[in-house]
Amino acid sequence: MMVVYAIASIEHNYIYVGMTNNLENRLARHNGGRERTTRFYAPFKTIYIEECSDREFARVREKYWKSGVGKERLRELRNKKMLEWRNW
Repeated sequence: MMVVYAIASIEHNYIYVGMTNNLENRLARHNGGRERTTRFYAPFKTIYIEECSDREFARVREKYWKSGVGKERLRELRNKKMLEWRNW
């Protein structure tokens, strides 16, 4: 099973969308600074997770979330979650 995920930087205005078959390991790599594309934006919080049955479908969903419409929906999710994080 593949997972499409979106993470938001806690300190910067940055959202990353990716896919993996080991979400826990992948998130640890992002937050540990071991991924070149996200290294300078860590730490991250997860804002969206979607389980997909296979890699092909996961790739379709990942492309959607990286599109203009998908990114806008992720920004809305991030803004709602940031309010929750601040009130915690």
